[in-house]
Amino acid sequence: MKAIDLFAGAGGFSLAANNCGVQILAAIELDKTAAQTYKKNIIEHNSHKTQLINEDINRVNMKQLKASLALKTGELDLLLGGPPCQGFSSHRINNAGVDDPRNALLFRYFDFINTFKPKAFLVENVSGLLWKRHAGYLNTFISLAQASGYDIKFCGKLNAKNYGVPQNRQRVFILGARKSIKITPEFTFPPKATHFAPGKALPHWRSASCVFEKPPEMVKQQYKGHYQKKMTTEQAEALLANLEFGAAIDLSDKCNVHMQHTAEVTNRFAQTPLNGSRCDITFRLKCHANNYAGHKDVYGRIILDKPSNTITTGCNNPSKGRFVHPWLNHGITLRHAARLQTFPDTFEFIGTITNQAKQIGNAVPIKLGEALIKEIKRLIQPKSQVK
Repeated sequence: MKAIDLFAGAGGFSLAANNCGVQILAAIELDKTAAQTYKKNIIEHNSHKTQLINEDINRVNMKQLKASLALKTGELDLLLGGPPCQGFSSHRINNAGVDDPRNALLFRYFDFINTFKPKAFLVENVSGLLWKRHAGYLNTFISLAQASGYDIKFCGKLNAKNYGVPQNRQRVFILGARKSIKITPEFTFPPKATHFAPGKALPHWRSASCVFEKPPEMVKQQYKGHYQKKMTTEQAEALLANLEFGAAIDLSDKCNVHMQHTAEVTNRFAQTPLNGSRCDITFRLKCHANNYAGHKDVYGRIILDKPSNTITTGCNNPSKGRFVHPWLNHGITLRHAARLQTFPDTFEFIGTITNQAKQIGNAVPIKLGEALIKEIKRLIQPKSQVK
């Protein structure tokens, strides 16, 4: 199978596709450092002959690109991509974001559909895309795709934690397929969940603990005391015994870095209990005064026994969310954040700590991408050829 990755970022979708046996012919990414990360990991490290285009997607000549890839109309198997989502972000209040010029990049994605006529396309975006205020963009995109010969097989939310990603990350996916493609009985989209809420079928959702090394015995006892406030001693011991932990991060890992905090902020973290947040200490920022009820996750510790909160572009900064180490008094490292996105430790990010955090937060989790692409292969390839 051959694919093109639009708005490729650091290469999360591309890596997932490669892992499924899909060849990425070309990738387009505007951000310079993200493109450098893509080149190092997807092209050089994996020896793939992907044509990387580091420029504004609006300036890319699609006909020239198609010719350079020796592709005829309709030969491309799959088009992937997540158009920049700031305009559709659910963090926008009232009607903010409705007229964000980046929203129109969804239509630029359609231009590639219309030019290449892939057998299938998959769009990823934030949940805010489904909000009523953005209905004009979404409905127009779907109408254009249908008029161009595609059936929309799926348009809705999927949560990464249901597919083996240790993160509570909900995103919108749109899958379109050419109307001429015959649907086989084996095809199901979205794919059936592989991981489930505790108390339901096995295996359970992976907890955030799996990206951290085993805590010292003293810390384990502190966790035991914490859980005993909500359950019996036996239940607390069983919970801790069943937690999945990861390997210690190599000290030479360039992503084994975290934000440097002031002594005052470090002291606040020291006062924050296990699994706690800003609400559990006496200090209050001015913006959180007068019993402000919002943003309870900021300056919060990662909860050890549950999937983490969504890894965002601010994942290196505890002021942006629940990004404090579970038991140490600093923010999580870039490698911890990348692991929560299911990137392998061999994946190196390039740029400043802020650049790298942005690349990590913007990526499609690898395990989720693999689950979706494997199912799409059932749609457009004979069963015997699906890996």
